[in-house]
Amino acid sequence: MVDSFGAPDVEILLEPPRDAAHGDLATNVALQLSKRLNQKPRDLAQALVDRLDLPSDVVSKIEIAGPGFINFWVSDTALNRVLHRILDEGYRYGRSDIGAGVRVNVEFVSANPTGPLHVGHGRGAALGDAIASLLEAVGYEVCREFYVNDAGTQIDLLAQSLWARVQQVVGREVEVPEGGYHGAYLSELAHQIVEDEGESFADLDVDDGVSRCSAIAIASQRVEQERDLTDFGVEFDVVFHESELYRSRRIDETLERLAERGLTYERDGALWLRTEQYGDEKDRVLRKQDGTFTYFLPDIAYHLDKGARGFHRSIDIWGADHHGYVPRMDAVLRALGLDEEFFRVVIVQLVRVTKGGTEVRFSKRSGDFVTLRDLFEETGVDAARYFFLMRRAESQFVFDIDLATKQSDENPVYYVQYAHTRLAGIFRTAGVDAAAMSVGDADLTRLESPDEQVIIKHLAQYPTILSKAAEAREPHRIIGYLDELAKFVNSWYHGHRVVGVDPATEHARLVLTRAIQIVLANGLHLLGITAPERM
Repeated sequence: MVDSFGAPDVEILLEPPRDAAHGDLATNVALQLSKRLNQKPRDLAQALVDRLDLPSDVVSKIEIAGPGFINFWVSDTALNRVLHRILDEGYRYGRSDIGAGVRVNVEFVSANPTGPLHVGHGRGAALGDAIASLLEAVGYEVCREFYVNDAGTQIDLLAQSLWARVQQVVGREVEVPEGGYHGAYLSELAHQIVEDEGESFADLDVDDGVSRCSAIAIASQRVEQERDLTDFGVEFDVVFHESELYRSRRIDETLERLAERGLTYERDGALWLRTEQYGDEKDRVLRKQDGTFTYFLPDIAYHLDKGARGFHRSIDIWGADHHGYVPRMDAVLRALGLDEEFFRVVIVQLVRVTKGGTEVRFSKRSGDFVTLRDLFEETGVDAARYFFLMRRAESQFVFDIDLATKQSDENPVYYVQYAHTRLAGIFRTAGVDAAAMSVGDADLTRLESPDEQVIIKHLAQYPTILSKAAEAREPHRIIGYLDELAKFVNSWYHGHRVVGVDPATEHARLVLTRAIQIVLANGLHLLGITAPERM
């Protein structure tokens, strides 16, 4: 259509207008094209409408409004087909194959194995898992990956801290090193080591003792992290260890590849990487004057390894403190020839936790932060995941424990789940198996009330909402959709009887009930949240 007007390609967007009186869908394509074609928007809109040949069983009315918007009213027949489709497709409703053939690596959480997971990790876990699910729902082949930073300064400090705690357990006055870890979890582990190995463990040569403490601490923290994430409903396909980059010579190969492309140079006894010419604010150090590598080098090697494993896209979920790190990673990967679409980062902002109107500062066991387990054991996994996903990832977030544990309509996750529960209750009252429900010979013209029409139109939007949420990597769009659907449903529930009206209306409303239930459950399950039958 656009080409026939001699205009460049233009993306034609059909979206629900803000005012329902302006139709079910609207497009501003005439306004987009008017300047290029040197025509008045309304005249161009009329010309476009004149060329449209839409069947009456899809669109019942088309109007031109304002400066040149084209508004469409969807026919009742087309809306009723939505209900047929939902009941026919069930859990598949909304899914597509948009991303078919594209392999995506979603790397998230990736906490250093130096202590318990905190609420910031929890937000990243909920977000990464939901993004992976959204991408899978629209056809991408997704790998969920956890990157273990088991090398470097922080691991050295962890090992030295645990060694100091072991010495303390056997009665020696030894201080935890400066910058070390002071949480009670290390004292617990030190007592366990002495119990298992005996007090002679504390008499090992220092280097040997610290080395063994390093291995024990990493293994212990990884077990705890995996347990917490599993209980939080998050499972990973791959756990990749930084140390593997050194064992497999990926680090050396990366240095060679960078040098071959002329991207490195020596200055002041250090090895530098030319990233400024690729969009970074300045060049970066790869190898310091003392011969040790900065964390930038293994990160480059790691992302090159992802490409070597056949992934077309790498989506990283990073904390707010990594915001300035994105341009340099993007610069070097592009300099190495990776596709500009390969590397994408979602930044997760900080989480503050409040209870009783006061910020909860820390957990006794962790020493200086609220752990993820502390949180979800108090609120439940569903509430924790829902709350973490309610806001854009890049927005700071206050997690109100009091609100998350309320069993009332004030609690957003309770509100949406209770809408699903109410629908399940309708089927129990009717004595009908919801899972076996079909449209059959239902007279869907009985669904004529404004409340019912609004719901059906909203159900029809779900596939579009899902695809947009996946492409934008924004699970909060699904939350917003479910919240709005729950509002429509609760209004309809209070104003319309389903069971006990005339048989034809009851059958039609049971079909609508089942369709709503399917969409609510589909959306919740994508986010890793249950859709309960009873509450």
